[in-house]
Amino acid sequence: MKIAALTMVYRDYWALSRWYAHHGAQIGFENLFIVAHGADHKIAQICPKASILTIARDKFDDFDKTRAELLNGIHAGLDAVYDWVIRSDADELICFDPDRYASLGEAIAANADVPVLTALGFDLVEMPADTPMQEGPVFAQRRQIGFSGHYSKAVASRRAIDFSLHGVRVAARRLEAFPFSMPRGLFLAHLKYANQAALVDGTTVRMEVGNAEGRGLPGAGWHAADEDAVKFMANFSEKPVLSWDKAEAKAHATLSVKPARLERYNLVKTRALKLPYRTEIPTRFSDQG
Repeated sequence: MKIAALTMVYRDYWALSRWYAHHGAQIGFENLFIVAHGADHKIAQICPKASILTIARDKFDDFDKTRAELLNGIHAGLDAVYDWVIRSDADELICFDPDRYASLGEAIAANADVPVLTALGFDLVEMPADTPMQEGPVFAQRRQIGFSGHYSKAVASRRAIDFSLHGVRVAARRLEAFPFSMPRGLFLAHLKYANQAALVDGTTVRMEVGNAEGRGLPGAGWHAADEDAVKFMANFSEKPVLSWDKAEAKAHATLSVKPARLERYNLVKTRALKLPYRTEIPTRFSDQG
C-alpha cells in the first residue's frame, strides 16, 4: 500500500521537524509533501527528502478557505497516484496504539474499507515540571494529554474528497449516509502546547495573521492567540486525571458516534465536544512522535 502525507507550513520549525521525522519513519520520507507558505530555505534543511512546493505569502484574505482549496487540489492529485493520502497541519502527528497495530500503515490498511478515516484527537501538553523539549520523539518527553472533539479530524482518504472545517465535504444527496469512521487506536496528536518555547513563536505568527488587514481572517484563536493559550493551560491544569484505559475508551465512545452532518456546508465531521478530563499517554507510545 502506497501512502502519502501532506501538510502546509509557515515557520513552525520544531513542529515541522517532528511531523517530518514521525511520518517519514512510518511511510517513507520520499512520500512526504510540504506546501511552504512563503519562500523559506530552512524547510528544505529540516525536511531534506520531502517534496516541497512554495507559494507566495502576500495576503491573508479568506485565509482558511483559500488554504483549504489549495490543499484539496494537491490532495486530489496525490490520491490519483497513492492508495491513501494523510493530511494534517504541521503541528499534528497521525499516530497509532502499538498494542493494536505494528505501524501507521497497518492501522490504515486494517480500516481501509471506508473512503475517509477520522482520528481521535488529543492535545499533548507541557506541564510546569517538564524539562525543556529536546531532539527526539515527543511522547518520550511529554505524557500529559487531553482528548479533544475539535482535534478529532478527518486525517486520510483513499480517493479525492474535499477536506473542510476538520471534516469532509460530500454531495448533498450523500450527507446522511456518508460513512463516518474513527478506528480504535488511530490518533491525532496536536503539538501546539507540547513545547512552550515553540508556542511563543507560534503565537506571534498567529497574531500577525489574525490581526492583519483583510477579509475572512481566522478568529479569536489567532487574533488573541496569547490570551487563548493562557486560557487553555489554565483549563487543562484544572481537569481531573483519569487512567489512560478509562479516558481513551470514554473519549472514543463519545466521539466516534453521531457525527455532525451539517446541511449548510454538506459537511460530515466529529462533534466538537469538550471533554472534562485529562490523562497520561502510555510509555508504549514513546518511539512515536
